[in-house]
Amino acid sequence: MGPVTEAQMLRALHDEHAGALWAYVVRLTGDRGRAEDVVQETLLRAWRNPGVLNQAKGSPRAWLFTVARRIVIDDWRSRQSRPELSTAEPPDRGVADASEQIVTSEVVSAALRTLSPLHREVLLECYYRGSSVEDASRRLGVAPGTIKSRSHYALRALRAALLEMGVGE
Repeated sequence: MGPVTEAQMLRALHDEHAGALWAYVVRLTGDRGRAEDVVQETLLRAWRNPGVLNQAKGSPRAWLFTVARRIVIDDWRSRQSRPELSTAEPPDRGVADASEQIVTSEVVSAALRTLSPLHREVLLECYYRGSSVEDASRRLGVAPGTIKSRSHYALRALRAALLEMGVGE
């Protein structure tokens, strides 16, 4: 068998990652058609960046998810922009752009959904509700050591899920 062409590598990249990438973008945008456009743009950028196609560097999935997330953010920002108004004086304070925060929140929610119910439950109790180990132990009906262990493994799983989605390092 001869050397693999870029077209073959791009097809393999599409076959391996497009489904997961599309599902991820649908969760971010809530729009199936827009998700197809974002996946297509993401894969086009991968094709323009041949280094991504180099399998020797490992899986390109994190790069693809990061690019897709940035495309969604850029699209959201462009839709939120308004025509500039000319004024004699600049405004007193700027308006904060919440797009990064919104997308990050959606990504974390998607990553949490990948965890087991027991791991989600302990993270919600300890980190979202701010319960101590003892309080979480009483509320969830398990030993404090179990709370600590589940919390440890839940955080590891969450970190891995986020890395898979292209968030973090």
